[in-house]
Amino acid sequence: MAYPTPVNSQITDAVTQTGVSVLAQAPAIAAGSMYQSAAHSVGILYENAVQTQRNSAICAQASANQGVIQIYTAGTMAGAMATAKIAQSTQIDTTATILRALVEILKK
Repeated sequence: MAYPTPVNSQITDAVTQTGVSVLAQAPAIAAGSMYQSAAHSVGILYENAVQTQRNSAICAQASANQGVIQIYTAGTMAGAMATAKIAQSTQIDTTATILRALVEILKK
């Protein structure tokens, strides 16, 4: 019970108990706030993981497309390289030069 005052003792007891209640609830409120902050951080972590996975899938798809494009252009490039080697050749025997150029291209 509070010290004697001109105010009713029941009022001072109610105010004192309210103050004690607020002080007693402070650790629980702080812990709840901490848990809420941690949950929010974990949510952002998962969002970033999903975005990273999405970007990785896009890069993989782009890589696959580039591989297909290179496969489709391999025949054209092989012909172009063989033609360039034949054009740069100084040998008289063009048949042997063509065969050598094709063998080199097929080795790659």
